[in-house]
Amino acid sequence: MSSHPWQRFATGAALLFAALAPRVLHAAAPRPNVLFIVTEDQGAHLSFLGTPGLRTPHMDVLARSGVYFTNTFVAYPVCSPSKAAIYTGLHNHTNGLLNNTPNFHKPAAQLTPAERSNPLYVRNRVREHLPTLVERLHAAGYYQGVTSKLHVAPNEKFPYDEFSKPADGTAVASFLARAKQTGKPWFLFYNIGASHRPFLKRDVQKLRVDPAAVKLPAFLPDTPTVRLDWAEYLTAVEAADDLVGEGIAAVRAAEQEANTIIICLGGDHGPAFQHGKMTLHDLGLRVSLSIRVPGMTGGVRSDALVSELDLTPTLLDVLGLDPLPNTHGLSLKPILEGKPGARAHAFIFAEISDRGPLPNEGMQERSVCDGRWHLIYREKTESDWRQVQADSKEWNVWRNRTYDETVKQKERFPAPYRILAEMDPQSLGGRVPPLEFYDLKLDPDEMRNLAAEPTSRVELTRLYTALRQWVKDTADPAVAPPAGLPYLER
Repeated sequence: MSSHPWQRFATGAALLFAALAPRVLHAAAPRPNVLFIVTEDQGAHLSFLGTPGLRTPHMDVLARSGVYFTNTFVAYPVCSPSKAAIYTGLHNHTNGLLNNTPNFHKPAAQLTPAERSNPLYVRNRVREHLPTLVERLHAAGYYQGVTSKLHVAPNEKFPYDEFSKPADGTAVASFLARAKQTGKPWFLFYNIGASHRPFLKRDVQKLRVDPAAVKLPAFLPDTPTVRLDWAEYLTAVEAADDLVGEGIAAVRAAEQEANTIIICLGGDHGPAFQHGKMTLHDLGLRVSLSIRVPGMTGGVRSDALVSELDLTPTLLDVLGLDPLPNTHGLSLKPILEGKPGARAHAFIFAEISDRGPLPNEGMQERSVCDGRWHLIYREKTESDWRQVQADSKEWNVWRNRTYDETVKQKERFPAPYRILAEMDPQSLGGRVPPLEFYDLKLDPDEMRNLAAEPTSRVELTRLYTALRQWVKDTADPAVAPPAGLPYLER
């Protein structure tokens, strides 16, 4: 006996639903979560990289289990501009945030009238028409949090759901619990300030790194005082690594590690020493970067040239979100997927600008690097004024031992003193060169300026030409590198 037509329809509909149901469920699978770890003022120093005296087991695990990028650089070597470059994927002369801005670590609605009218906050900010990563993820339905500090502006362009002061495992666990209640995927900008000067609180912290075990870069005087300062810096890096471990442990305890992208940027720029923070030298620009994406390549080292500008384009690409309308970065997704021949940049560019909120006409600094050759170009060097971060100089508050020790030991260590005097010409009378050129393969500490060496002219000209093209392509308003190299051809 044949079935009723309605029964046949119901049976067919059931079979059709059963066939389609798995696809529907798969399409509705939640987007990955994102743990974005950023330590502050940390150069490319890890035990994974063989840094003498240092132990960083948690950052090492990420470097070994994900993709570790051996040539990663920031676009601006100081805190606020570096973070703005990450969030916008744009160089700072384009995104508008040119120097440090106040750290108002709270939602925009909680800013006081005095905070809103702060001159630095008003003048030094990301331009209104440019989208930020936080805005994009907010629109995509992510529950978002940031720890320790925001330190970018205006707050409206960073609509985090949570602003947590501590950066530790407890804060991460609390954030994850609240994110779970929303049913949304989450993004946590896990900003860790433990590696920022002042490095140690001697009443609660012990020196974990032996000063006798460290290896000082050649631009620092090798004295017991400087060894102690460097050991305190590495001890602070170890403290930051502890917090990295706590954050990952909290994600694991919440059983969310399998669906969480982990980015670990070891340093928003280099540490506060000469040739470091607020300089365009390798110590100031080079940082560590590990990216681990569930289901993608792991246990790989990539020598691709990578900028912090690439991180937002990469995340948007991996998450399947629309790309930025304008970016100076590239998506690293092909490298993360292990695609043969995947590359990143041919050159990495960086800048220090004294335009914008600063009450001076200080010098302009730009750099270009191809992984081996590194060119630093400056204009207005005759001004004898150069911005120096307080923590790169002062003992009070910041407990910088190296600056005063370098001055004290200038007769024994003239080269480190010369470098310090160039960093702080207004105080020490240094002569800042308009052009510096280094071979990082033979001179990783950048002690021998090859700009005037005839044997280096071909490579110098190649990088200088790339820099002039970058200035043009990005409409950099503050510098105008002339054709040729007239100051070397006199």
